[in-house]
Amino acid sequence: MGRAFEYRRAAKEKRWDKMSKVFPKLAKAITVAVKEGGADPEMNAKLRTAIQNAKAENMPKDNIENAIKRASGKDIDEIHEVTYEGKGPHGVLVFVEAATDNTTRTVANVKSYFNKAGGSFVPSGSLEFMFDRKAVFEFEKKEGMDREELELSLIDGGLEELEENEGTFYAYADYTQFGEMNKVLEDLEIDVKKATLKRISNNPVEFTEEQLDEIEKMLDKIEDDDDVQAVYTNIA
Repeated sequence: MGRAFEYRRAAKEKRWDKMSKVFPKLAKAITVAVKEGGADPEMNAKLRTAIQNAKAENMPKDNIENAIKRASGKDIDEIHEVTYEGKGPHGVLVFVEAATDNTTRTVANVKSYFNKAGGSFVPSGSLEFMFDRKAVFEFEKKEGMDREELELSLIDGGLEELEENEGTFYAYADYTQFGEMNKVLEDLEIDVKKATLKRISNNPVEFTEEQLDEIEKMLDKIEDDDDVQAVYTNIA
């Protein structure tokens, strides 16, 4: 989604009590990471990132450790990562990423959110070229941190753009540079608050406040689904 809208949503989410929804999503991300690369964070960059993001959302250490243990067990259901694409109210484009143990349930639920809002699914792959996939690293601006020096240091990690918003830096790189950028930030001893792969619209569209209110109602429904991990739009 557009970055201005992303900041607006982030500010709004601070006012929402979403722990009951956020923690299961974070645990699912940990499960996927463990299944893919093992339970040792030192040897599994994806798990290291999932733990980092869980800590950023104040997920208790016990919850994180329990999620890793459960994911290491043999009796846990297989989690599949899936994506859905659709159009919502006023033609807004929406890209949904989910992690689920039951794809039939998830597709039915997500489809119903679009349908009830007057939207619909579009064929898989239709929106792929309309979003740039980026690695995004979020960290606080520390006192004495020189922006120009920081940018030069991060270029080795594939930095494409560095943005600042309300005392927080957002470093953007191509998604293929995720590991490289993460390593450079670690070497610089920068405490990354959150590290994610995001889909950013390459042709963001402006909507009126009234239209946004209607669109956000649908987005809230989608994001509240336990299986949905992330939602991206072409909102400016």
